[in-house]
Amino acid sequence: MKWHELALNEDKNTRHVLGLSGGKDSAALAIYIKDHYPKISEKMEYFFSDTGSELQEVYETLDRLEAYLGREITRLSSGKPFEHWLKMHGNYLPSPRERWCTLMMKIKPFERFVGDDPVISYIGIRADENREGYISKKPTIKAVFPFVEDGIVREDVFQKLENSIGIPKYYEWRSRSGCYFCFFQRQDEWLGLKRRHPDLFEEAKRIEREVSKKKFDWVKGEVEECGQGYTWNQSGTLDEIVARAEEKEKTKRVSKTKGTQKWQDLLKSESYDDDPEDQACLICSL
Repeated sequence: MKWHELALNEDKNTRHVLGLSGGKDSAALAIYIKDHYPKISEKMEYFFSDTGSELQEVYETLDRLEAYLGREITRLSSGKPFEHWLKMHGNYLPSPRERWCTLMMKIKPFERFVGDDPVISYIGIRADENREGYISKKPTIKAVFPFVEDGIVREDVFQKLENSIGIPKYYEWRSRSGCYFCFFQRQDEWLGLKRRHPDLFEEAKRIEREVSKKKFDWVKGEVEECGQGYTWNQSGTLDEIVARAEEKEKTKRVSKTKGTQKWQDLLKSESYDDDPEDQACLICSL
């Protein structure tokens, strides 16, 4: 049975939900279903798990999408800021191996949102991606993958966005949506953050400093270990990473063809965000 047949044949008590990250694929999926499967779109509940640490461009994209869909996007929250959860996890920064931020600030708010209701969750993995993933293990939730079944690929996604709400602006310098301090960022993306949002870059540096030093508690008279030198990236501190990115930028040769292309066209040929390593963070960056 095709995904849309499954969706239309479910009983009236089944909820239809589509999680939006502020990224290209989930936004394009919402647009695709509205334009091609209006009966399903009428049933859809849209949600966004807001960590409070998103880029302003993400919120702008959500606002444009809300206007296009003509529907409200429910904003979910863990109820606590990132630094609360950081402290609860022993001041260890999240990493590819320890993705507690996704669990606490994205998945758990989603599971509270749907409760124990029967749910169909629409996931924006494309037909040209070599990755799998599911954002919840709750038995009441069925995942469907419309793009996979309908053969929608990367170029289709960008075309749908260009024809509707536009490509999110952060793609000018970043390969994914998500928190401004996302540990999956490449060196040049940290450099992009420094240039586009210097205040957020400095905030990321502050958090990094706080977890990589020892504090003396004058009340207890003890030295408190705060993270034992963890950084956002295993390659070094943010200052070191940005310095390397700047040096690489100076020596990099840019072809004439690439130099004359628009960033929107260049983006279509990139595939950094399709790394299978990202599988557990689908709810963040699709």
